[in-house]
Amino acid sequence: MVKNEVMVDEIPFPSQFMVNSKPLPLMGHGITDIEIHFLQIKFTAIGVYLDPEIVAHLQQWKGKTGEELTENDEFFEAIVNAPVDKFLRVVVIKEIKGSQYAVQLESAIRDRLAEVDKYEEDEEEALEKIVEFFQSKYFKKDSVITYSFPATFGSAKISCAIEGKEDLEIEVENANVVEMMKKWYLGGTRGVSPTTISSLANNICVELSK
Repeated sequence: MVKNEVMVDEIPFPSQFMVNSKPLPLMGHGITDIEIHFLQIKFTAIGVYLDPEIVAHLQQWKGKTGEELTENDEFFEAIVNAPVDKFLRVVVIKEIKGSQYAVQLESAIRDRLAEVDKYEEDEEEALEKIVEFFQSKYFKKDSVITYSFPATFGSAKISCAIEGKEDLEIEVENANVVEMMKKWYLGGTRGVSPTTISSLANNICVELSK
């Protein structure tokens, strides 16, 4: 029997999500947190939904352990670049202003783009739009932010649901910004959530061994 929900830090995540009328299974999950004076403060819970076809694009890592894959950034680069649908569901644990969330997202993307000399006017403009989108929002506990990355490269859709109400969504059409958005959450050892990266590596390891 397939369980319909997976609990991620007491937050229910559907075990699959319909994207473009195709069910994407939950392939990895975790949290973002920080430790201050031995106190763990949790910010968000994350679910990563991937088209099962992604396994066909990762065959060269067959036979590696979950631990080895967790440390392998090339493996995660291949996940980011695989031409399959990807969907991220981020649920807020500790309330945060949209502007604060946007600053984290913006600086992570900008730094990554600057490193590879891809931060030009177009990228700056695309990032400004994303910051603007989040600016006026206030994410209470259990608010949901989703990122939808279609199989075709170069675009993404971000949407929010606050207090159960579906809010606006925004299309991001700058391919460089979209790539770095994926890497913020799926970027291996530099991903924002080590628990999510480890979960993804271990679950895909199981799929590869089938």
